[in-house]
Amino acid sequence: MKLGEPSLDQLRLFLAVAEHGSFGGAAKSMGRAVSAVSYGIAQMEAQLGLTLFDREGSRRPVLTAAGEGLLVEARAIADGVDALLAKARSLHAGQEPSLTLVVDVMMPGDVTAHVLGEFRRFFPTCALTLRIEGLGAVGACLIEGAADLAIGGPVIGDEPMLERQAVGEVDLIPVVAPSHPLARAGVAPGESRRHLQLVLTDRSRRTEGREFSVLSPLTWRLGDLGAKHSLLREGLGWGNMPRGMVAGDLASGALVELDLPEKPGAHYGLNAMWRRDTRLGPAASWLVDAFKEGLARCPDLMPG
Repeated sequence: MKLGEPSLDQLRLFLAVAEHGSFGGAAKSMGRAVSAVSYGIAQMEAQLGLTLFDREGSRRPVLTAAGEGLLVEARAIADGVDALLAKARSLHAGQEPSLTLVVDVMMPGDVTAHVLGEFRRFFPTCALTLRIEGLGAVGACLIEGAADLAIGGPVIGDEPMLERQAVGEVDLIPVVAPSHPLARAGVAPGESRRHLQLVLTDRSRRTEGREFSVLSPLTWRLGDLGAKHSLLREGLGWGNMPRGMVAGDLASGALVELDLPEKPGAHYGLNAMWRRDTRLGPAASWLVDAFKEGLARCPDLMPG
């Protein structure tokens, strides 16, 4: 049996009747006459050779087994067309169809999660790809063309290929478990060098040969800030962490802030960065502003 091809309009009629449970409800929702809805459904049934609604013995049409079986596919087709039209409208308005964002691991997770949640609400047709990287790997993604926009720290330096805009800063503080020898008061100058320091390492080669607030010759080099956090809580060394990430540990006593004579902490400035040979579209520009606002509102980033 050769089957016909239902039109998009017929699929929408089918979905409307299934949703409203009546031809009248579907007609009202679509601004059509009841007879037009009934005729469209009958035509679709004839093309498919299937009865989609049981109209016998009830005042309301009831989906048949065949109708139930086709409902998911019909909805997927209609949703796909809606998404295509929405993306076409966005393209006419100059919005990016896709965007790759790389965010520094030092960015507070709550800020990133809130910004990206709002992004999906405001730019539902922009396909966003997210990467979380540390230190020079953030800039490397931009320079190598693997990202369109980055929120990264100061270690990238003045790269001639990149434009930058300050969005805020994070307070990095030295912390340790309360059981660690450095947790006691009155640590002498140089004593921190006799203890294992946990150091975040760069997975790129952009900062090769450079050290950032490394005091001890005894180091564990970690590519994962979460792993560093866990090791610190276990008392397996000391190290700098974003204040916001350890605020709960400081409040509970799981970690303590060190008062070292060398003052190895730092204000870690965060910048929005993009290549100079590109222009930021509406979605990327919105992200820059959103991260700046999110950092300004975050209460646990700075002391006091």
